[in-house]
Formats: sequence, C-alpha cells, structure tokens
Amino acid sequence: MFIRDILSLKGGTIFSIAPTGKVSDAVKVMVGNDIGSLVVMESGRMTGMLTFREVLKALTAQGGDLGALEVGAVMVRDPVCGSPGDSIDHLREVMTRDHVRYLPVRDGDALLGVISFHDVARAVIKETSFENRLLKRYIKNWPGEESTK
Repeated sequence: MFIRDILSLKGGTIFSIAPTGKVSDAVKVMVGNDIGSLVVMESGRMTGMLTFREVLKALTAQGGDLGALEVGAVMVRDPVCGSPGDSIDHLREVMTRDHVRYLPVRDGDALLGVISFHDVARAVIKETSFENRLLKRYIKNWPGEESTK
C-alpha cells in the first residue's frame, strides 16, 4: 500500500490558515472540523504546519492566554513531507522516527493532502482485513482437501 492509496481512501481535503492568522482562530477551525492539524499557507504555498502540539506549547508559554499570537510564530517550518509513491512501511518509519502525527503529502510543489497517524492505522487495518479474508478463502479452497476426505 502506498500514500496515494491512503489519500484516495480519506480524500484530499486540506484545512489551512495563513501564518498571520491567530492561533486562537486556528484552534476554532481544528475543533470545528475535529482535526489535529492545519497546513499553513501563504500565497498558495505551504510554509508550515500547525498541530495541537504547537498550540499546547504556545498555550503553556503564554500562560494560558493565546491573545493575538500569530500562527507563524509557533508553526513548524519546513515540515517533513511524503510523496504519493512512498510505501506505507516507509511512511510509518518516518512518522515514528520523526515523531510526526500529521504528514503533508506533496507531488513536487503541489500539496495533495495531509495524512494523520490515524489514517495510517485505518489503512493498515483495512489492508490486513482484506489479506486475512483472501488467506481464509485460499485455505478453505486448498487443493487436495477433497481427496483426503
């Protein structure tokens, strides 16, 4: 399974905010859409990522008051990205090694979507379930079973 397969399962909806946007507004978007990250976009290009991890760090640093804090001040610049042809095994390795829960997927300069660790887990479960059904069907129809009865 490849990243392109996961994107086709989940869709390519991209939630974004500008680096000049307020972190408090970003939180509203994330909560309202039940998501844990936003792509930070400026002039049609990804300039960073904002996840709940950065929001919590900012909240702690600001003494619980996000006030007028801008996204650009707390976002992850140059986030680790994947490409559509990356395997799911490679994806899991990168996400685990780099402690990344949300991975933007790019094809050249084009941003195709964002994959979460949850999306990866769901895809692995779906793939494993499919393989399991195939193996059970194969075992059930094992050649020679009829001749031994």
